[in-house]
Amino acid sequence: MSGVMKRMGMIFRAKANKALDRAEDPRETLDYSYQKQVELLQKVRRGVADVATSRKRLELQLTQLQGQSAKLEEQGRKALALGREDLAREALTRRSALQQQVSDLETQHRTLQGEEEKLTLASQRLQAKVDAFRTKKETIKATYTAAQAQTRIGEAFSGISEEMGDVGMAIQRAEDKTAQLQARAGAIDELLASGALDDPTGMAKDDITAELDRLSSGSDVELELQRMKAELSGGSAKPAIEGGAASQSAQPQDRPDFHKR
Repeated sequence: MSGVMKRMGMIFRAKANKALDRAEDPRETLDYSYQKQVELLQKVRRGVADVATSRKRLELQLTQLQGQSAKLEEQGRKALALGREDLAREALTRRSALQQQVSDLETQHRTLQGEEEKLTLASQRLQAKVDAFRTKKETIKATYTAAQAQTRIGEAFSGISEEMGDVGMAIQRAEDKTAQLQARAGAIDELLASGALDDPTGMAKDDITAELDRLSSGSDVELELQRMKAELSGGSAKPAIEGGAASQSAQPQDRPDFHKR
């Protein structure tokens, strides 16, 4: 049972892979990959902007603390000048605590500045990579489109495309039906002529009637031909008949002389 299930799973995966491969358009895949790279580049840029914002905030805090430290130092000097050593000591103590904070902020500032530089460099490299991918993507898409068009044209000329195959099959079916109808019409004509089929209109003739009609038509043609020959021979023989009559009228004049002798 497990073997059957494995085989069914393999067949399903093979058919699914074939269906996906048929449905996949490389141009759409390239566009999707480019979109994902652009989104990643935007995230990196937002990261650079966030780090730069944090760095700027630290710089403002440093400026503020440095200002407070300078103010405390000035207050300590004034207190010491007025003989208030206790106030001067308090001011310097506060200033020392602020200096520790300033030192910590400066360390964080250097760290953020280093991260910002790294992210900026990574963003620039990623930008160059995305630009190169976009150029390559458009080149591949143009090449694929041209190859697809060339393939379709070749298939159309060779007649192996699905559309042209359907047209060819339609033409073949039309020719087959035409030949079948022609053969059927010829067979019906032969059957009607032989008398095997009766013509409900009464216009068809059997073979005897057709033969008699043919002989009658031939006889009419022969009679017409004889009549025309007679007309032609009668017109040319008329002078000959008149000449013969003249010679016969002259012969009786000679005959009395013959009897006289």
